[in-house]
Amino acid sequence: MGVKLEVFRMMLYLSFPVAMFWISNQAEYFEEYIVKRKREIFPPDEAVRRKELEDFKERMRVRKEQRILKKYSAESEN
Repeated sequence: MGVKLEVFRMMLYLSFPVAMFWISNQAEYFEEYIVKRKREIFPPDEAVRRKELEDFKERMRVRKEQRILKKYSAESEN
């Protein structure tokens, strides 16, 4: 009885991690979730959205340049 119990426990200890690894690597279980999540994080490009992003980047660049110029002009006056 003792050996059979030990064999059963060993099989359980070995099969559980192998089964979890196999399940987690099945793409069809997670494909819908991954695609939905990817669309939330990276929505498809839209012309209006891209234009807004480009305008925002340009405003940030101009603001940074003005800050740097102000800093250097203040240093040059001193």
